[in-house]
Amino acid sequence: MGVVTLERPADGVALVTMTNPAINNHLSWAGVHELWQALIEAREGGARVTVLASGVPGHWLEHAWLRDMINMFQRREVSGPGDGWFGCLDELSKAPVVSIAAISGDTSGGGCELGWACDLRVAEEQVCFSQPEVRIGVGTGIGGTSRLVRLIGRTVTAEMVLDGGPVSARRIYELGGINKVVPQGTAVEAALTWAKRMAGHPPEALAGMKRMLAQAEENPLTEAIMNDQKIFQEISRKPVAIAKMEEVQAKFDAGAGIRETYWPDEIEP
Repeated sequence: MGVVTLERPADGVALVTMTNPAINNHLSWAGVHELWQALIEAREGGARVTVLASGVPGHWLEHAWLRDMINMFQRREVSGPGDGWFGCLDELSKAPVVSIAAISGDTSGGGCELGWACDLRVAEEQVCFSQPEVRIGVGTGIGGTSRLVRLIGRTVTAEMVLDGGPVSARRIYELGGINKVVPQGTAVEAALTWAKRMAGHPPEALAGMKRMLAQAEENPLTEAIMNDQKIFQEISRKPVAIAKMEEVQAKFDAGAGIRETYWPDEIEP
């Protein structure tokens, strides 16, 4: 089909872009399967951080393509296998690769749900989000309710899923569902800059913290803390971790503070 591209702009960084202008990046079954395969290829090729982007101006990833959806429920032929939906969710939320959604256009339905599954989200200021399923008589199928309520709380999730209207990137940001709001046309650049920095962190620590974060969402607090300790023990005893701790401690011993040691150029206003 050829609507998804995979690029490797830096060591440990993958850029996966969907460009399907014929249906404005609505997610056909074939397109989602192709996206899933690209995410697997990125991981197997050594990506530590993957940026998910759109090549269609004005649109990020949109709702499931309704032609495929109708055909599925009426047992007619669809454009591709349906396994890509949950495959994408697993690659974005559970695989050891950190995922960043670079949201450059409006997004809805299943597209939103793939964005909610990412670890981090960068959205341009003009973008609107929506879960319009109720307006077409269906439901959210892959996290548009359950994952979203954990990200932004019940009140606005209820508004989004019960009425189906648009919510601005700024409002989602203020509720904690987006990490950064950036000017129009800069989401991919901002996401790649972030990805390149994270890809430079010790790989075992980055993957371990991703695993800890994912499991913390699913476990009760006491169990989650014990799981944190287990992963901490696994990654902290590795030679690369010991060497990094020695390097940082040497800076502290020389009189440096945490600002110049950990984030010298990253102070936000």
